[in-house]
Amino acid sequence: MRFLRRLLDRQAKAFEAGGRLERFYPLWEAVDAFLYTTGKVTRTSPHVRDGMDLKRIMILVVIALIPCALMAMYNTGLQANLAIEQGGTALGWRGAMIARLGLGFSARSIVACFVHGALYYVPVVLVTFVVGGGWEVLFAIVRRHEVNEGFLVTGMLFPLILPPTIPLWQVGLGISFGVVIGKEIFGGTGMNIWNPALTARAFLFFGYPANFSKDEAWIAVDGYSRATPLAGLVEGGVAYLDEKVGWLNSFLGFEQGTMGETSALACLLGAALLIGTGVASWRIMSGVAIGTIVAATAFNLIGSETNAAFGTPFWWHVVLGGWAFATVFMATDPVTAPYTNPARWAYGLCIGALIILVRVVNPAFPEGAMLAILFMNIFSPVLDHFVVQANIKGRTARYAA
Repeated sequence: MRFLRRLLDRQAKAFEAGGRLERFYPLWEAVDAFLYTTGKVTRTSPHVRDGMDLKRIMILVVIALIPCALMAMYNTGLQANLAIEQGGTALGWRGAMIARLGLGFSARSIVACFVHGALYYVPVVLVTFVVGGGWEVLFAIVRRHEVNEGFLVTGMLFPLILPPTIPLWQVGLGISFGVVIGKEIFGGTGMNIWNPALTARAFLFFGYPANFSKDEAWIAVDGYSRATPLAGLVEGGVAYLDEKVGWLNSFLGFEQGTMGETSALACLLGAALLIGTGVASWRIMSGVAIGTIVAATAFNLIGSETNAAFGTPFWWHVVLGGWAFATVFMATDPVTAPYTNPARWAYGLCIGALIILVRVVNPAFPEGAMLAILFMNIFSPVLDHFVVQANIKGRTARYAA
């Protein structure tokens, strides 16, 4: 490690002001800041001096995402291998590589499931970081500022909210839209009003809906199709879920869906780390849960003879689709979420209620987490504004002469 430190220090002169590679300083700084802590330390007031910086926050979020990433690989491979055992056919070069490795397509083999799933998940991650990271570096060079660590989390989140069969060129196109249109045109990290990963997914969802709406998009094999639990809910209601899926199975994440969103247990492990370290707001997560419970219970009481989704209890909603993932990792985004505590409660409550509203009232679009969060991102500054104004009004009345 000392050799690497000395190597970076020797190259620093070429990238600093007056050096022949001065224009590419953001690229060198990004590598140096990723490997080591910054050498600049604030020593005067009024700055807070502690051991937490943006890089450490981003790394903690990445660590919290590890259970979801592992589940993305295992469950993707598991669902594909189960489908192959029932008559499906492995897709393209991935199937040929599995056969060449001699692992087979047994759903009972943990290694076979992990490797098969990794052949879908890892390429999506690589394309996301190469293309999205390239845009980050390009904007940093043009604007002459350091590369922000924010894309580290965006690059981990985006692959986890995609179906396994997504074409890689769409992955590159989607993350380009998310980084450039969703973040950089607003000024970069800390200035965006929408979550970049969700912005990228929304672009792909509305631009290429076939890759998100067809049943076969969720299982990476040919000749096999099976509805996701949310799609089955629209058709058969809770009876379908109890018979075909099972609550525990859904909680653990052994179901069809986007690669990293299926396991509520994996999201719960991530939530424990984020709340324990103070990185994510427990108020937002609690607000989403309360909003979900209240809205789902209200629809249960209203009932419907034509829409089976009205009868879905809240304990099913919280383990279906991307509810848990959105609550833990998307709704708590520190840039697009409110800063004041009362506003965080209101923000979470609205997101939870909107998720249920979209799922239940619009059967054609059973997953409402993405739209609910993007919609509430717009009102996040408004909620903070009303809280601040109410505080100012209260203090003025309390201390007025």
